[in-house]
Amino acid sequence: MKGRAGVRVLMTTDAVGGVWSYATTLANGLVASGCEVHLITMGPQPQPDQIAAITAPDVHVIPTDLALEWQDPAGEDFDRAAERLRKLERQLAPDLVHLNSYREAALEWTSPVLVTAHSCVNSWALACGERDFLSEPRWRRYSAAVACGLDAAQAWVGPTHAFRGIIRKLYQPAGSGTAIWNGVPAARDEIGQKEDFILAAGRMWDRAKNLAALAEAANHLDWPILVAGPTGTSGNDPTSPIELLGPLSSRALRQRMHRASVFVSPALYEPFGLSVLEAASAGCALVLSDIPTFRELWDGAAAFVDPDDSGALHRELTAICAGDLRRRQLQEAARERSRVYSVERMVAAYRRLYSDVLSEAGEPRLRAGACA
Repeated sequence: MKGRAGVRVLMTTDAVGGVWSYATTLANGLVASGCEVHLITMGPQPQPDQIAAITAPDVHVIPTDLALEWQDPAGEDFDRAAERLRKLERQLAPDLVHLNSYREAALEWTSPVLVTAHSCVNSWALACGERDFLSEPRWRRYSAAVACGLDAAQAWVGPTHAFRGIIRKLYQPAGSGTAIWNGVPAARDEIGQKEDFILAAGRMWDRAKNLAALAEAANHLDWPILVAGPTGTSGNDPTSPIELLGPLSSRALRQRMHRASVFVSPALYEPFGLSVLEAASAGCALVLSDIPTFRELWDGAAAFVDPDDSGALHRELTAICAGDLRRRQLQEAARERSRVYSVERMVAAYRRLYSDVLSEAGEPRLRAGACA
């Protein structure tokens, strides 16, 4: 160990969704504060534009082909993951292991372990009303592995107080957990000229993003709605009232956000919502579903609608597009609130938690017994 100001961290991540943005932003910030971070990728390999998000010299990316736990609910890849990760720990000799998944926390690590709970299949299914499949043996095993990982970690984090509460209710871990809000780098001071369009982001087929409700609400709006993200189709449906942009690089999405006047997320499930924060930082007015995580983060700085009421969503979007004063007020409120969720605040909170975990490292680890 290099001293408490120079903690060496082994951090796992994946390149699917917002976990990569979170992990690279945190890693860059940790290195700026004097740490060294080895970023172990799991699942699909990060693309060149994702690698470009790593700007700090002491963030070292180590790719693997290990399965993500939600892609391997039966745990068929777990033994191989255990062997590979333990070997990396021996080679890198980290002071602390920071996992952005659950089940690997149950390995017999030498270093103390922290888990960040970004999402889970059980909470997704609960929010989306699709719990029937969870009774299958492979998903019961997944649930047991998540619970075991939370119990085995010396500390765990939720990105909001609301999601931390959901994880505690679902898995009843031994530790109470800590809520640490995510952060993004501040946008440039000058936002520039906003244009008359509405932006959204997400996977079209993901029930959690609830983009079908947005498509219903888009009919007869004066402004176009553009949706960034994988479509699952070969192109735009000419009968759809929304324009599908397909996958965009982080830079291209940020450029769209700087031009968009409004950002909308009618999500049924969002443990944090990094895209919402990025849009707020870029000066978009926010129209969000009225769910606990969004209320926690954006109450007083966004317009809220019932995610099950596409008519209410249509009326809110219509009013914001037509109302210049209210739209500007929402844009200013969102941008001001976004400054609360800074990288500096996030990094400082994790550094404090790292310090606490390292101070307690000599005490017995919590274990959940047999986790196979």
